[in-house]
Amino acid sequence: AGYDGESIGNCPFSQRLFMILWLKGVIFNVTTVDLKRKPADLQNLAPGTNPPFMTFDGEVKTDVNKIEEFLEEKLAPPRYPKLGTQHPESNSAGNDVFAKFSAFIKNTKKDANERRETHVFTLTRRKDTPGLTVGHSVSVYEKNLLKALKKLDNYLNSPLPDEIDAYGTEEVAASGRKFLDGDELTLADCNLLPKLHIIKVCRSTIIVAKRYRDFEFPSEMTGVWRYLNNAYARDEFTNTCPADQEIEHAYSDVAKRM
Repeated sequence: AGYDGESIGNCPFSQRLFMILWLKGVIFNVTTVDLKRKPADLQNLAPGTNPPFMTFDGEVKTDVNKIEEFLEEKLAPPRYPKLGTQHPESNSAGNDVFAKFSAFIKNTKKDANERRETHVFTLTRRKDTPGLTVGHSVSVYEKNLLKALKKLDNYLNSPLPDEIDAYGTEEVAASGRKFLDGDELTLADCNLLPKLHIIKVCRSTIIVAKRYRDFEFPSEMTGVWRYLNNAYARDEFTNTCPADQEIEHAYSDVAKRM
């Protein structure tokens, strides 16, 4: 549950499972749990473990990856759609972005944040005029985050094999697909999108962006922006996102340690 004890809280792992169930077409109810007053029956089911977890035939599954595998196996065609990727690389695309963001946003060591590197770009005008050199200074943690995002952006802009095959002999310069593995949401998207949403919301909130770490997705990362815009057009994603206030509250403890 959220900070009010009732609303849907900030948990990308729970949202991941919500998206899977929605995409499978399963009708389900959401019962939030206030972790400060966790019911005794839940404590007995999985002692020392926070949701999400799952029980089936007396077995408790606490690993979200195992839960995902179980749902994909049990809720299978022809009754339910397959959500696995066709391209294995899609499963690992962007897998380090959230970890780099967490290190960037939660680091409390002042010297590390002040230790900065300068990225230099040279803009050439004409052969007979000197180029304009522009320096952009970023922290080590921001550099690592940008590197991870750029890797994701490159993947999203790189044509998948089936995109190349669709055009035959024509050269495909860049991908135009909507999501990681094509034009349909897959398990890989259910894993990555909730985390990207947190980063995006953090940028637009006063607490995180203005108070201690200013960051946004670079505008030149067209693949990432295309991906996010397509995701926000899907109910399976937007209707499972927590309220922005929940994300703000989740990161308020970070501000107290700054």
